[in-house]
Amino acid sequence: MMHEKAYSDRKRSQEDAFAAYNKEIITSGKYSEDEYPDLEERLVSYKGMFMEFDENSSGDIDIMELKRMMEKLGQAKTHLELKKMITEVDTTNSGTIHYNEFIEMMLGKRNSILKLILMFEEKKQEKERPTGNPPKRDLEHLP
Repeated sequence: MMHEKAYSDRKRSQEDAFAAYNKEIITSGKYSEDEYPDLEERLVSYKGMFMEFDENSSGDIDIMELKRMMEKLGQAKTHLELKKMITEVDTTNSGTIHYNEFIEMMLGKRNSILKLILMFEEKKQEKERPTGNPPKRDLEHLP
């Protein structure tokens, strides 16, 4: 029970820190409104994505969390590929991806393998699905 409370406190603290960082990005003017008219929504989405993959709420994504993340996305990678993905994003040479590195990757100009995969997954999820009843078909229109 005490362990769960400590975890939820750490998760809440992490969420607050990420929200503060997002606010800092918005007010910094580093990313123009022309370039990112939906910056605030993107940051909220990226924060949720990062927190989902940071399973232990450590504030960074390590190689095992990245491995599970890629598997969930149907993009299983070898250990070497995972290390390369981290190296492309890790600006502090910590061997992990910190939240600010993740945001910089997603909003920055440089493309990385991880960014491309995540953007592809985002686009795949955006497709609108038809609503309502399917159109009626008769036997003449069947293939």
